[in-house]
Amino acid sequence: MTPRIFVAAPFAVGTLVELPAPALRHVHALRLERGDAVVLFNGSDDADWPGELVEIARGRAVVRVGTPIAVERELGCAVTLAIGMPANDRMDALVEKAGELGAAAIQPLVCARSVLRLAGERAELRRRHWQAVAASASEQCGRARVATVLPIASLAHWLGASDDARAGTRLVLSFDRSALDPERVVAPRGAAETAT
Repeated sequence: MTPRIFVAAPFAVGTLVELPAPALRHVHALRLERGDAVVLFNGSDDADWPGELVEIARGRAVVRVGTPIAVERELGCAVTLAIGMPANDRMDALVEKAGELGAAAIQPLVCARSVLRLAGERAELRRRHWQAVAASASEQCGRARVATVLPIASLAHWLGASDDARAGTRLVLSFDRSALDPERVVAPRGAAETAT
């Protein structure tokens, strides 16, 4: 299978693209050589861009970009997964699986009983790390888009955000029958679909 590599840049047929550091590490880990085929995608144009590795060295790899292939592997509606951040590396796994399953966005939340509490620069560093995990998930599963990891917010702030920010109706899922009734949480904003 041809390796897929995420590069956050616009592409044009026949141009040369120098791979950024994370993609370069990926190419070296796969032990690719000059002349090997790769597929680039940028997460924004719904296309896979076949290419050929035309230069590879210790600190540099360059791909000649071919003709794009339209890719439609997205869900029928944009899904945002809002989730209380678990401790340790579990959030990495959640971001990875949500990205692979087609989430358009992931909203990390600090909840009343959250163990992981991040703010300021540390929060932004973790968000960037999770964004890289989401990009890697798209490489692996074949999506042409990358889930957006939103800035960390408190549950209260997220629930209080305007309907326009979330495009109105929300689907609230809970597997805990003793959890707060989602209709009571969302009712002041308008109709909500619920599932338990």
